[in-house]
Amino acid sequence: MVKILVAEDDKALNDLICAYLRGCGYETTACFDGAQALQAFENGTFSLLISDIMMPNMDGFALAEAVRAQNESVPILFISARDDKPSKMLGYKLGIDDYVVKPFDLDELTLKVNALLRRAKIHAENKLEIGNFVMNAEERCAYVDGNELPLTTREFDLLFKLLSYPKKTFTRSALMAEFWDYDSSATSRTVDVYMAKIREKTAACNGFEIVTVHGLGYKAVLQ
Repeated sequence: MVKILVAEDDKALNDLICAYLRGCGYETTACFDGAQALQAFENGTFSLLISDIMMPNMDGFALAEAVRAQNESVPILFISARDDKPSKMLGYKLGIDDYVVKPFDLDELTLKVNALLRRAKIHAENKLEIGNFVMNAEERCAYVDGNELPLTTREFDLLFKLLSYPKKTFTRSALMAEFWDYDSSATSRTVDVYMAKIREKTAACNGFEIVTVHGLGYKAVLQ
């Protein structure tokens, strides 16, 4: 059974999240501060970490950094009332995979959990196959009909992200936060340029389409 570690100091919310996830077939472990969560992570095996940011003893940023130092692949999902760009960018810089702002819908949270676990499975297998397109994460190579596609490192990472979460819309700001440095001169226009290049290079792929969500960003739609 998939085991999920939930680090949230609000006991009522922690209990609610754990109960809902158990109802979806997951096994959960509840922790109420960052230090307790880190100890649980070190003593157990978990498929996913859900963590608040503002917690006693050790906050979510420190917890994420400590977990990433031990495990580079376990998905980390932040849940926080902090909706500011610096907090999100710091989280992504420390290696988190997604960010949910409180208050949130439990169905939405579960969809993100499912998507993160799916992506983790893709990473574990080191390969993503859609139609005539293959991405090999270990080799950092992509192929169309067996022919290698000349993607840059950032193009590869952006495309892998979108294809790992089909139908999920990623805003330009979220993509910038994850794939460009905080002090980068990149703008939303930079993201558009990269997406145009990715579309051009993947024009012969028959299994997906990169769609513009007007006013927001981009998503991958499987065909």
